[in-house]
Amino acid sequence: MLLSENNYLCNQIQLMIQLSDRLLAMEESATIAMSRKSRELKAQGLDVISLSLGEPDFHTPQFIKDAAVEAMEQNYTMYTPVPGYDDLRESISEKFRRDNNLTYDKSQIVVSTGAKQSIANVVLSLINPGDEVIIPAPYWVSYLEIVKVAEGVPVVINAGIEKDFKISGADLEAAITPKTKLFMFSTPCNPTGSVYTKEELQDIANVLKKYPHIVAMSDEIYEHINFIGKHESLAQFPEVYNQVVTVNGVSKAWAMTGWRLGYIGAPKEIAAACDKVQGQFTSATCSITQRATIAAMKADPSVLKDMIAAFKSRRELVLKGLAEIPGLIANQPGGAFYVFPDCSSFFGKKYGDKVIHNSDELCLYLLEEGLVALVGGESFGAPNCFRISYAASEETLTKALSRMKEAFAKLS
Repeated sequence: MLLSENNYLCNQIQLMIQLSDRLLAMEESATIAMSRKSRELKAQGLDVISLSLGEPDFHTPQFIKDAAVEAMEQNYTMYTPVPGYDDLRESISEKFRRDNNLTYDKSQIVVSTGAKQSIANVVLSLINPGDEVIIPAPYWVSYLEIVKVAEGVPVVINAGIEKDFKISGADLEAAITPKTKLFMFSTPCNPTGSVYTKEELQDIANVLKKYPHIVAMSDEIYEHINFIGKHESLAQFPEVYNQVVTVNGVSKAWAMTGWRLGYIGAPKEIAAACDKVQGQFTSATCSITQRATIAAMKADPSVLKDMIAAFKSRRELVLKGLAEIPGLIANQPGGAFYVFPDCSSFFGKKYGDKVIHNSDELCLYLLEEGLVALVGGESFGAPNCFRISYAASEETLTKALSRMKEAFAKLS
């Protein structure tokens, strides 16, 4: 067969391949998409400042890296139990007790390849086609897509900037139907940085306890990046403890994004279900990462104080810069490293022949005109806003804000 004929047959076969409906229904992660566009422009030689990814710009602490080296030298290089090493899960159990006043024994803890997999495990373990999942908006971009993969039905509660992007117990109860199976949220929140207080979580718990069949997934991966005081966990309330799955990980506070480790504390039945799901999809996460994480779990969180202080200083810098751009409205986030300003006053404005209709188009304009990469709010369930990640140096943030101010001034 001639090579040209072979290529023709290969192309015909490719045209016959049909991708699954679940894949076609899935949206690409907006944060990853914007990061890719930034890299493409940088490759063209443009000086793009990317504030699109939720990744700390700090390095992993040396004592954690030392633990990884020691693990390799001690030949921790084989398969591990699917939910993680026993001593790792015991160290996570102690961390929950020390930092969160939560009692989870190791049988209730499953370690996964990042908190994203932890969340997917929980959703796939609980949701049947048609089950409803309540998600407050703004929400992290992957929540909705993971629910859709499980063939669940997302039920979104909108919480605007006037409510500090948080919902009340009454808001939650109004969204509950006989089909509700799961409620998922984050505190501190990605993308808003909003932090739920103990009183606000008690309000939510008071509702959940009336519906014992509903599971709540509390995503607390930004736990330590908190500017308002002690972090509060939903599972601390005894009346809903057996309904709550607590999700956490090491990517954010410990600057270990590339290490890929998340974990859950959950009722034993849910933990066992997640173990089963994970056993078929990926098995355990990296053995070296697990050994390094033991060091992180045993460390006093006070070692993070300098990093948290740096993030707080950056927050003030960004809020001050945004206040100098007429038309933007920003609240003061209590944690994480994001600001989520409302930019709807710019919709309908234009520069040349470019008309801005929504925050995604505004972010594309800021990328092309100001060479600053941000993420529009549509994929976070809040099309009037955009997300700024201030996980960058103050020098970089100052430069980005100056560019943004100039670009916004060109819109009329």
